Amino acid sequence: MRVGVDVGGTFTDLVALGPDDTLRIVKVSSTPDDPAEAVWHAVASLGPVPVATLLHGTTVATNALLERRGARVALVTTAGFEDLLWLARQDRAGLYDLARHHPPPVVERTWVVGAAERLGAEGVLTPLDEGEVKRVVAAVRDLRPDAVAVCLLFSFRDPAHERRLAGAIRLALPALPVVASTELLPVFREYERFTTTAAEAYLRPLVGSYVERLETEAARRGVGELRVMSSSGGTLTPAQAARRATALALSGPAGGVEGARLLGEALGERNLLTLDMGGTSADASVIVNGAPLTQTSGAVGGIPLALPHVLIETVGAGGGSVAWMDPGGALHVGPRSAGAVPGPACYGRGGTEPTVTDAALVLGWLDAAQPLASDLRLDPGAAERAVGMLAREAGIEVERCAEGIVEIVVANMVRALRSVSVERGIDPRGMTLVPFGGAGPLFTCRLADSLGMTRAIVPPHPGVLSAFGLAAAPARVERLASVHRLVADLSEENWRALFEPVSAAVKRELPGAVVARFADCRYPGQGYEVTVGADEGLPALAAGFHAAHRARFGHADPTRPVEVVNVRVVGSSDRVIEWSRGRVFAASAASRSLTAPGEQVAGPVTIPLDDATVRIEAGWIGQVHETGAIVVEKTGTTGTTGAAGA
Repeated sequence: MRVGVDVGGTFTDLVALGPDDTLRIVKVSSTPDDPAEAVWHAVASLGPVPVATLLHGTTVATNALLERRGARVALVTTAGFEDLLWLARQDRAGLYDLARHHPPPVVERTWVVGAAERLGAEGVLTPLDEGEVKRVVAAVRDLRPDAVAVCLLFSFRDPAHERRLAGAIRLALPALPVVASTELLPVFREYERFTTTAAEAYLRPLVGSYVERLETEAARRGVGELRVMSSSGGTLTPAQAARRATALALSGPAGGVEGARLLGEALGERNLLTLDMGGTSADASVIVNGAPLTQTSGAVGGIPLALPHVLIETVGAGGGSVAWMDPGGALHVGPRSAGAVPGPACYGRGGTEPTVTDAALVLGWLDAAQPLASDLRLDPGAAERAVGMLAREAGIEVERCAEGIVEIVVANMVRALRSVSVERGIDPRGMTLVPFGGAGPLFTCRLADSLGMTRAIVPPHPGVLSAFGLAAAPARVERLASVHRLVADLSEENWRALFEPVSAAVKRELPGAVVARFADCRYPGQGYEVTVGADEGLPALAAGFHAAHRARFGHADPTRPVEVVNVRVVGSSDRVIEWSRGRVFAASAASRSLTAPGEQVAGPVTIPLDDATVRIEAGWIGQVHETGAIVVEKTGTTGTTGAAGA
């Protein structure tokens, strides 16, 4: 079997795909103190079956950044630039909040070591002599750090000084992880390069230890191969994941986007707005022309990371999000979550605060007889008491309070969906919504209505779509190099030569990879780039950039020159699992109420599935697709029957 395991804040989901088109699903409670414990609990639930490949989505890196539980990092940089992490970009954390501050860097200011060296446009300005190397090594040793980040000002152009310092530190302190920016992110924009390198050093001991323990246990249990999901939508070997800890910052959510993409492919839907609502948070993303929208900049826990990742906007809106009143009497939901322990009040594990799940149970949307996981049944009385306590504080009826909780959590999720669509020039009204996760399908119609959308697809087994995406994800490696050349100044021979060392590095890490080439381009003087495909050669590059710039920003100027800032090479394995094999979903019955492809049901109605619950509101119709997905459309729109694939 090929097994995908997604560790969430409340539940850990497993999907096992067998060679004979069989599908097995396991859902267990997460173990926050040791996420691996839930992983192996889920795997053990499969029984004595051979696992050929285990693909894992983890929140270890994400949680470490959010909770600031990483390593003690010493940063070595060019003398005179020791304050760069604190100077940052000089923008405000909140435009209208003068008292709000950016989260502090992951490095203590007293743990920064300045090295007397400097490179300029014409070459070396301040040589790095042997005495200075020894002084820097001694200073780092005296700090007794857990990890070291080496990031010099212009190492992306000439890595000699940075490699020399990193090599000397590794030789003197062989037990310490040493991260050199040229090995991780050899590009310009020193602030993002510094923060990403520092974050890598901050995470590497923790992530490396976790992955090592996971790999050891996998071998002990006879698992053939272990792979870890990266933020870019592909999987890494344990060794690659340990060396690229920051690449795991959005590991779990990327699996869900891959699963949604495969679902869209099966139904002929290439433009999707996705919403993964779990127990702790909701993750919004967008798929355009059959490919997830990606970006090379972003922040996790307030720490800017300049590594490629699937565009994901996360909000504290999950089934376990706690509802509360502020001193002014306004009702709020989240971002604090009841988590897995104690969880919502209705879990019966000691929780007493009202949550979104409690509100849904009070409204009758959830079936108390239907377990949420193998060992978890809901307690309607506990939900009523928790929501009732908040209702009395607000001076309203219990059901009105529950409805208010739902309205607020929907508004929070709509804000995230707008962030990945409307705010990027993408009109959601022409797209299809894909809600998933254990709680997402409950809010399908309300989310779509709020965005002016008329069509949604609830995946078969939506509660474990992220785990399915993991099980189906290909191996993927991405590398890049800084260029800064005008397209007009390049010959076809120069162009090919720029990609050769990057392609060679990708093929070394992933033998037999299918390689795709990209270029980060801009008009000279711009402060941002647009990534365009480069497989069609140099003549098509400028035209491709103008078209991409117009699509992204609404304008372009074909008369202006185009500058190539970076070249990128992405290597991936052939996809192992095709969604067409997902016919197993139809065989395992998408729902209890709807069983035959083409069968329809009109809202308002609640449909209990094995791993989630679908709520279809009045004015909407649900229809089963042959894959087992439920296509939900607003009444009065065209193409209901045909679009659903009856």
